[in-house]
Amino acid sequence: MKNPGRRWLESALVWHYVTTYLFMGAFSTLLLFLLLFTSLWPISLLYFAWLYLDWDTPNQGGRCSTWMRNRTIWKYLRDYFPIKLVKTAELPPDRNYVMGAHPHGVLSIGHFCNFCTESNAFSQQFPGLRPLLATLAGFFRLPIYRDFLKIFGFCSVDRQNLDYILSQNPCGQVVVIVVGGAQEMLDTGPGQHSLILLNRKGFVRLALQHRASLVPIYSFGENDIFNVKTFPADSWQYRCQRTIQKVMGFGTCIFFGQSLFSATSWGLMPFRRPITTVVGRPIDVPQVLHPTEEDVDHYHTLYLKALDRLFEEHKESCGVPADVHLTFL
Repeated sequence: MKNPGRRWLESALVWHYVTTYLFMGAFSTLLLFLLLFTSLWPISLLYFAWLYLDWDTPNQGGRCSTWMRNRTIWKYLRDYFPIKLVKTAELPPDRNYVMGAHPHGVLSIGHFCNFCTESNAFSQQFPGLRPLLATLAGFFRLPIYRDFLKIFGFCSVDRQNLDYILSQNPCGQVVVIVVGGAQEMLDTGPGQHSLILLNRKGFVRLALQHRASLVPIYSFGENDIFNVKTFPADSWQYRCQRTIQKVMGFGTCIFFGQSLFSATSWGLMPFRRPITTVVGRPIDVPQVLHPTEEDVDHYHTLYLKALDRLFEEHKESCGVPADVHLTFL
């Protein structure tokens, strides 16, 4: 049984993550704008000068802080649920990898914990590998928030950046892509195991062009930590969500968990439910600088089979009923 002090620290770290994910971008942008009309205007001016000089960094591999990744505080975030990282095969550091992370969930907390921090000792389980979690390029246009993302090893999912990472660094580079993206947020929720994947093939083409091994990842429990209000595909609410997602680039779903102060009241805190991220076996691919549709389809099919096999092998040990299967959309 955890003591109250530790439970409070765990809750504080999770609250920090949730509020940062949801509000930091808008808040920091508004703050810098308002400071221009006060005696503190030089702060905004200096930051905008830095922003101009640093604008291309997210498209050139980012800027990760090893010190920040290794802070003990992230273990409190891990233990709130708890979050685990399971290794199923060796990943030699003499090559690069494109990892497909599934599912997106609401806030991708499992992926952040395992690939942006060392709370589950990624560098010890996979020595010689440097993980970078790809996210929307638009996030790196938000002042201050962009710097927060960079220090944790987030990078732009823009193709220019991914090409740069895999071409400038010949080995040990890991690009983690949450393939389902913003659209997958709209179909998430407890007990859901549906993935937006059938027409998502760009990550396979990327792997072929750079001869980076494909690795499937599945985070059991990622969809279970929030309740999500879903709408029928023919409803005006769903069409509104899809329009925002297409125009703005990010998903807007209605979700809720528990209160910060009470597990019986609703709020923005996720439920304390376990998340287990299982890293699958690598799929070696040849280098094909100009892959045909047949090339991409072949390795995409191999990837789907490997991901389905990974799910089936580990689902019961992670609390998923035996009669539940993955659905590819």
